[in-house]
This record gives sequence, C-alpha cells and structure tokens, in this order.
Amino acid sequence: MSSTKTVNRRQPIVDFSKFDTTNVMIDVQGIEEVNPHRYEMQLLTGVLYEDLQAGNCVGFKDVTEDEFWVRGHMPGYPIMPGVVMCETAAQLSSFFCIKYQLLESDLVGMGGVDDMRVRAPVKPGDKFIVMVQRFKLRPRMLINSYFQGWVDEKLVVDGFIKGVRISPD
Repeated sequence: MSSTKTVNRRQPIVDFSKFDTTNVMIDVQGIEEVNPHRYEMQLLTGVLYEDLQAGNCVGFKDVTEDEFWVRGHMPGYPIMPGVVMCETAAQLSSFFCIKYQLLESDLVGMGGVDDMRVRAPVKPGDKFIVMVQRFKLRPRMLINSYFQGWVDEKLVVDGFIKGVRISPD
C-alpha cells in the first residue's frame, strides 16, 4: 500500500458520519497518559474515533493563534507547515499504536514519510481533523499507515508514514 494506486486518496479513511467533532472520546489529559509529547510539540487536542479491528483512528488539533509557528511562518498569512501536519498525524498514529501495544513498546517514533501531498492551507482558527489507517504491521518493529488531514471536510494533506519502535537506553 505504499503507492497511490492502492488507496482512494480523495475518500475519507473514516466516513464523517461515524464521529462527531464536538464529542471528544479522549481529551488532552488522556492523550498525555499515552503519548510523551509536551509543550509546543504536543499537537493533538483530542481523539474522536477508534476502530482497532479496522486499524483506524480519528483525532484533531484545534489550531490557535498561539501556535509556535504562527509568528514566523508566513507573517501576515500564517499557515501550518506541512511538516507540522505530518507530525500531528504521526502523533495520532503513535497514540493508537502505543495504546493498543501494536509494537509492544511505550515509545514509537516517526521512521519516514512517503508521497505526502499538501493540498490546501491550514490556518489559525481551523479544526484540523486527522485520520490514520494502519496497513502494515511488523510486531516489535514497525507500523506503516496512510494518513489524511481535513478542514471543513476538505482534504488538505495526505501521505504515508512509518512508525518505529523506540527502546530507551
């Protein structure tokens, strides 16, 4: 599934009718119980949907004027950097992976990004909805996922990310 021919990149991973953006399943505090990210690098605001059997998860980031990148990334017209969009998706994938011990590890790091496309800007005031779909898993080693980012049900970014098991020294 590492090529664009194996996924429909315009269809949402999870149909929007399956979750409610105002009904948060897991909030920041719940995310902090699983993910180690803090301060400026904590990019998830909440989790809206999980389906372990299907291997997918939906989360979001409420994008505010206080983001670390707003002041310097396009002054006068701040837009979320693509790498921050990708990191948000990686954190959601990591959350899902750690919560369900898919790699049998309490730490999962980004091991790579493939075929990422930024399709529209994400700006302060937006609710950035992120969806991830696991498609390959090597227990105790790596997880491959397809991700999508949406604003107002419009696809703004998508691509493939690899998560790798991290063993702290």
